[in-house]
Parts: sequence; C-alpha cells; structure tokens
Amino acid sequence: MSNARLSSSELGALWSTYMQQTMSLCLIKYFQVHLQDEDIKVILEKFFDTTSAQINEMKGIFQAEEISIPNGFTDNDINLLAPPLFYDPFVLSFIYSANKMQMINLGFVTAGVARKDMIDFFTKASHEALTLHNESKMLMLEKGLYDRPPMIPYPEEVHYIEKENYLSHFIGENRPLNVIEISEIHYNIERNYFALIICYGLLQVIKDKKVKSYIDKGKEFSEKQIKFFNDLLLKEDLMGVIHTNMEVTDSTVSPFSDKLIVNLFHSLNSIDITLIGHALSLSMRTDLATHYSTLIAGILSYSKDGFDLLVERQWLEQPPGAPDRKKLGG
Repeated sequence: MSNARLSSSELGALWSTYMQQTMSLCLIKYFQVHLQDEDIKVILEKFFDTTSAQINEMKGIFQAEEISIPNGFTDNDINLLAPPLFYDPFVLSFIYSANKMQMINLGFVTAGVARKDMIDFFTKASHEALTLHNESKMLMLEKGLYDRPPMIPYPEEVHYIEKENYLSHFIGENRPLNVIEISEIHYNIERNYFALIICYGLLQVIKDKKVKSYIDKGKEFSEKQIKFFNDLLLKEDLMGVIHTNMEVTDSTVSPFSDKLIVNLFHSLNSIDITLIGHALSLSMRTDLATHYSTLIAGILSYSKDGFDLLVERQWLEQPPGAPDRKKLGG
C-alpha cells in the first residue's frame, strides 16, 4: 500500500465503483438462483467471482485507509425466494450490458487515478469487464440473440467534406447517415430495449405507487427513443433494430427492494446522459444533434424526479465530501 493518501478522484472512483458493484452483485445473486442455461451459467459465475473479489478488495482499501465502508447494497435488497422475473436470455443481455457500462465507467475513473495500487486495481477491473463483455457477446451471437449494427458497402476511395450542408440540410432533404452516426443510433436503440425489458418486468412487481409511476415514465421514455431511432433507420433504408423475444415471465413478486430499483434507474440515467452526450459530439447532422440535445434535457428532468424520490425516501447514500472550511472557520 502506498504511503500517499488517496486523492479526491481516487476516493470518488472507489466509492462510486463500490456502489455500482454491490448493486450488480445483488442482481447476479438473484439470477444465479433461477438460471437454467448451462452456457450462460459459466459466464454468470465468472461475473459473480470477479464482482465479489473487487468488492472485497475495495473493502480492504477502505479499511487500510481508515475510511468508512459505504453501505451500498446488500442481501437485504434482494428476495432470493421470489420466482424468476426474467427468462434466461435476459440474464445474458444483463451480463453484456452491465459490463459494457462498467467498461465506460471504469475507463473514466482509471484515467483519474495515480496511486500505483489504484492504477493496478482499476486496470484489472477494466480488463475483467472487457473480457466478460466480449464473452457474453460471443455467446449472444452463437444463440442468435445479438443484433448486429446495419451493414453498408465498403468505401472504395477517400472523400473530403466539401459543402457546409453536410451539417445542415435543405427542407425535405438530408444526406445519408455516416457510419459513426449509424453506430450511435444502433447502440442507443439497443440500450433502450434493455431498459424497456427491465421496465416491463418491474412494473409487474412494484407495489409502491410513486416508484411504479417513476418506472412507468421511464418505460414511455425508452419507447419513444426506440420508435424515433428505428423510424429514422427505416427512413434511411437501413432497417430497424428488431428485438428477438419478450424475456419477462408472469411473476408478480418483486425480487428487489424499491431502494435498489430506483437507484438502478438513477445509475442508468447517468450513463445514458454520458452516452447521448458522446453521440451528440459525434453527430454531423443538425437534425440528430437537435434530437440528442432534446433527449439530454428530457433525461435530466427524469433523473431529477428519481433523485427527489431517492432523497425523500432516504435511499440515496451521500458521496464523501470536502469539509465546509467557512463553517469550520466560524
């Protein structure tokens, strides 16, 4: 262990990763109880092992630094006696999506740490997320569950942008989408299909009216995004992303606490804002840029609703904060 104290970036990285991983572990434990597919079981067990090891290592760092270990999420947030809420294919989608999000989050935090043990920990965690993401993607391809992005003809020569209307457009006219824009649209649809399945399942089991209303609003938001981007791809003769099956059972017993559910959606909102902001920065058509800007505003508003609900119910753990020097100084 280094003699240097953890920087605010390193402490923030540890804290946020601990919260995310304890939440993931709750979901993994529940899926372990009901999963039947032996191929998916192999990857889920790896996910369980790496997540458990990371949590234990972070606990060790908190203890060594004499920092309070966050409460995070525990077995109190899951009901392992609840019937299966999702069929096996969703578990594979969960492993794929969760590790894709981890790759993004860990990429950000790894860039901000400098202490050797922190670099080693987050580099290893990033590699583990990448491995699980790739293994789950390969298995999805084998099982016919992975929707590949649209194909286009290979370019035969290099072109340079010559006209300003590459960004803007005339009334009724738009240039064809480029591959970067198509990619961002495809993964936006994929992300929202995943969120939509979660919404369908949870809306069957949530009893609290406020929580149910919040999740229902999220479902409507995802449906609108899927429709807009699928319609755009169809208009561009690129086909839409077709969801292969419905992965929700008829269970009405909740496997998760309302606290975990709302925090899960709060986390999904955060990563969605990040990824739509990334898509906005890469889009070179004004109609897309305008839509992405509108989406970000909508997600920020929805996220505020979730934040208010979490605070109202005292479900939102506070990150470590700097001392109020003015208050301390009297």
